Amino acid sequence: MLPAGKRLAFAALGERRCLGVWRAGRWIVCPYAAVLDGASARDQCARCAQLDRSRSVAADTMADDPRPYGVYLAYFGPGLLKVGITAIGRGPARLVEQGAVAYAWLGRGPLMAARRAEALLGSALAVPDRFGKAAKRAARGALPPAPERVAELARLHDAACGLAGWPETLTPVEFACTDHTELFGLDRIPGEVAELGGLTSGAEIVGEVLTGVGADVYLRLAGAEEAGGVVAVLDARMLSGWVLGAATGRTTTVPLRSAVRGAGERQAPRRDQQEHRQAGRQEGLF
Repeated sequence: MLPAGKRLAFAALGERRCLGVWRAGRWIVCPYAAVLDGASARDQCARCAQLDRSRSVAADTMADDPRPYGVYLAYFGPGLLKVGITAIGRGPARLVEQGAVAYAWLGRGPLMAARRAEALLGSALAVPDRFGKAAKRAARGALPPAPERVAELARLHDAACGLAGWPETLTPVEFACTDHTELFGLDRIPGEVAELGGLTSGAEIVGEVLTGVGADVYLRLAGAEEAGGVVAVLDARMLSGWVLGAATGRTTTVPLRSAVRGAGERQAPRRDQQEHRQAGRQEGLF
């Protein structure tokens, strides 16, 4: 757990190694002892990742999964709404992992029905199924008030429920919005945030936790006078595969990348998305 105010001071030791594969309720060690890139969020080598995806819901190689699934709409910022699916048994965990600012359930049913609904929203309303972390981070620094977020989710929910071709075995869910402002501590994220680069052997991170959003950890860095007070975001997935030990210094030695600004850097919708949305407005969907 990384609560606000927690002090961190650690170093990356040795080499970053592939974590292997999860199978039959246990981890199988990577047989290749593969060394990974310290700047990547991936914690598996290519061959372990391929094996992992050989039976995966995300890769559509597990169509016989008998568990019930939920279709959700997730809000990350103005114009940044996506559709996705998750096993009902996981509850909202998937939304928290993705760093969704707010979300609403759209329907519940068998896996393939949930997949069809996800594809329907993509084709009929140009709703994407993913956003990059750069777009999510930029949006967090310039979020509108909560009522505006709820209203944007509600409009998309209404439009989705009115689509022809809704899977018969998928039960619609009445609109109800859950907001993660308090859970994520979004009010503690400043408008401009630096980005911590990838780790290398011996690199150290020293600072105080401000908050965490999905895999992102926001830190107020300690150290030299010129670095003091700087807020930086770390993708915690880049820690996977490293052996972490105590820091020996008082400064962060991981390089900082360009700042992530909240205003004016939102990802613009693709042209095809704009055309679909315009068509939807003409048909009274928005």
